[in-house]
Amino acid sequence: MVERRKPIWVKEAIEQVMGYKIRGEKELISIDDCDGRYLAEPLVADHDVPPFDRSPYDGFALRAEDTVQASRDNPLNIRVIDEIGAGQVSNKNVGHMEAVRIMTGAQIPIGADCVIMLELVQEEKSDDGTFIKIKRSLTPGENISFRGEDTIKGSPLINQGVLINPGIKALLATFGYSKVTVGKRPVIGVIATGSELLQPEDELVPGKIRNSNGFMIESQIIRAGGLYKRYGSFADDLEALQNAIETAMAECDVVITTGGVSVGDYDFLPEIYKRIGANLLFNKIAMRPGSVTSCGEKDGKLLFGLSGNPSACYIGFELFVRPIIRYWLRSERPFLRCLQGTLNIDFPKPNPFSRFVRSQLIYKDGKIYAEPVGLDKSGVVTSLAWADCLIVLPGGTRGFQQADQVDILLLDDQQGSEKPWQEAKLSKL
Repeated sequence: MVERRKPIWVKEAIEQVMGYKIRGEKELISIDDCDGRYLAEPLVADHDVPPFDRSPYDGFALRAEDTVQASRDNPLNIRVIDEIGAGQVSNKNVGHMEAVRIMTGAQIPIGADCVIMLELVQEEKSDDGTFIKIKRSLTPGENISFRGEDTIKGSPLINQGVLINPGIKALLATFGYSKVTVGKRPVIGVIATGSELLQPEDELVPGKIRNSNGFMIESQIIRAGGLYKRYGSFADDLEALQNAIETAMAECDVVITTGGVSVGDYDFLPEIYKRIGANLLFNKIAMRPGSVTSCGEKDGKLLFGLSGNPSACYIGFELFVRPIIRYWLRSERPFLRCLQGTLNIDFPKPNPFSRFVRSQLIYKDGKIYAEPVGLDKSGVVTSLAWADCLIVLPGGTRGFQQADQVDILLLDDQQGSEKPWQEAKLSKL
């Protein structure tokens, strides 16, 4: 089953995969259940915010023209004719030298055009009523939150495909979305291959390792916004693996296998692509780690073959599977967001292919730096626990030095990018 493979560029591999992108279905769910889901329709304001002129402070609503002569040397007495709290509306019209005591959030009464804060006045009560003494002039509109100054009715607020966070949930409640239209999460089938794999609860024995890739990929699927369906781990048995893949292709929207994609005698995925009649998009990419990443398509569904090496598997998912999931969820920015920063340490390893280095962001002196974490080997798993970004080092170089400018792909970011980093032209390298 050994075969010769011709690598394609990362950019070309992404284009091949995204040629099969589709938008998923929508579903209507309760606002109580929408945390962590993705909006399937733009969020639009159904009323002005604020819906009326209101006071941002506890104080007194009055007319600015009545305060023109007020000063420390010439304090003015203004009669208080009413008192209102938030949610209340005064039935009094504010006239000459009159004021209404008002609480934060309450609607400005008719006739008033400004508010003086409570701590700036002296309140006095007498047989003639309640008065405030003011020692400064005000201008029309002072200390008033005007209707629509935050948002005008009909204004677009949030695009489709955006993760619902606490702030967006507040907007949903503000604008009466007791039911929320979200993207129906794609179901991603996960199959781990290899006779050497044990489960987490199994004792280690010579020649065996625990299956980390399956659990890692499941977590990445959740972070990207999808659901996973676990099909277990399969020993190096061609027929059993083929049956599992065919079942998963029938039941899921996307299928991922880990392992079985290189050129060894027990790497069955190339043969399975042929057996199930899948259209092979690519089976080698000019990248490190993860050069043996492959992808096939059958009836519009994608079957990804990711490396059995943990770091290579992880990066293959982020570059090629994540954007498919995000696009499914209607994101207009499905790709990893790219920043440009400074390499914080030397990286002397030569790069015949583009290299994606598990790294950490460092903020220092108002600048963005990044440096690799752990060993830069595809089989290393510990570095993944600390990585929050990937440094991109272009191929054809003899290594990089500290202070070189590099592209940095953000792993935990939710904003995303409209285009892959190569097309965003954020890098000068």
